[in-house]
Amino acid sequence: MEIKKIIEIPEGVEVSLGEFVTIKGPNAELKRKLKDPGVKIEKKDNTIVVRAEKVNKKAKRIVGTTAAHIRNMITGSKANFVYELKICSGHFPMNVTLANNELTIRNFLGEKYPRIKKIKGNVKIKLEKDKMTVEGADIEAAGQAATMIEKLTSITNRDRRRFQDGIFITSKPK
Repeated sequence: MEIKKIIEIPEGVEVSLGEFVTIKGPNAELKRKLKDPGVKIEKKDNTIVVRAEKVNKKAKRIVGTTAAHIRNMITGSKANFVYELKICSGHFPMNVTLANNELTIRNFLGEKYPRIKKIKGNVKIKLEKDKMTVEGADIEAAGQAATMIEKLTSITNRDRRRFQDGIFITSKPK
């Protein structure tokens, strides 16, 4: 008895297995090290089989997580993951700029010093008036960038019902 998940490889996507799982598609090439002693990843015909010899809860979780990572890599190799954010400034006019992968927020709640965050990963950020989009082939890099932007404008020691200023994620990829 074994636990296994089967993932279909779509047309136009190349998969190579080794120390790293490399998935190359029309949009991007993604590489990730997916190594666990109890899990084996094999390529058979037009599918990827992720399986574990042991049958227990931990092995089932690891097989499911590994399969989800591979599915996300296949999806990202075909099209970008897009996060949409909204810039809300009610009390003070907030100024948001992006230059050289560095996001700068000036005059947030009337603060004297700007809030600056270096954006890591291979993501593209677009600013349009009060909307911002973060997109990238790697779902984890795009999600991390969107979350860090949202956290950059977190408010402490103020009433959230009254001070509703900030940058908030409005939509995520499914």
